[in-house]
Amino acid sequence: MTMLPFDDRDGWIWMDGQIIPWRDAKVHVLTHGLHYASSVFEGERMYGGEIYKLNEHTERLFASARVLDFEIPYTVEQINQACRDVCAKNGFTDAYVRPIAWRGSEMMAVSAQTTTIHVAIASWDWPSYFDPAAKAKGIRLAWAKYKRPSPETEPVHSKASGLYMICTISKHAAERDGYADAMFLDWRGYVAEATGANVMFVKDGVIHTPIPDCFLDGITRRSVIALARAAGIEVIERHIEKDELPTFSECFLCGSAAEVTPVSEIGEFRFTPGAISLSLMDKYARMVRRELQPA
Repeated sequence: MTMLPFDDRDGWIWMDGQIIPWRDAKVHVLTHGLHYASSVFEGERMYGGEIYKLNEHTERLFASARVLDFEIPYTVEQINQACRDVCAKNGFTDAYVRPIAWRGSEMMAVSAQTTTIHVAIASWDWPSYFDPAAKAKGIRLAWAKYKRPSPETEPVHSKASGLYMICTISKHAAERDGYADAMFLDWRGYVAEATGANVMFVKDGVIHTPIPDCFLDGITRRSVIALARAAGIEVIERHIEKDELPTFSECFLCGSAAEVTPVSEIGEFRFTPGAISLSLMDKYARMVRRELQPA
């Protein structure tokens, strides 16, 4: 399948307070955000004309910016409305939405106190992050070469672009070997997350999921935990050792892009998509499309 390049498409992008033609949404090559990763972003989904957990995503965008020592020059309400407006302008009712904020080109050094803070919001059609035919069967994951860093070394609770460098490297390596994604351990050796989604495991009808103490506590992760508990499924958040993986029967990923995706393999470990994974995949899909009441 040939994908249209993202810089050459028909459509509209909201940028610095205005909706402009897609191809006109450009930045200079000496933009601080490009050279020093001083940018933060969100990944959101619109279902049936409504962006799921929009306000939570926007508030996290602002919080991430503050962690990177800059303030977004709009209100949360203005960004929320801009997200809706750009989807409407593009004629979308089901779409992926990408707000991003970054430091501009006024300074080209590590210091960047006087740079302008820019914000853009794009939306595009993105039906499924993973192959839909493979989802229910479970996707295959390799182990990532790198580890999620300690909170003492990186701003791990911001959704900052620089933190995704090892995700791209690891996903490329996994895909070259025929896997769909990669799983990270953290710096201590505990199971952490995949390249763009949190992970959950099932043992004896109970969900076990890593404590998000060195990576994002995903908005979808929180939604799935609420769905599981509303269904009477116990959820335990704890540190999970790699050696424990043979004791789990099911495994699944959850994230805005991934939604709920069962896993059949992580490296040498095997899992079988079962009742809990498949039911939560269905419940989440129905909830975001407002076919099921939120938990």
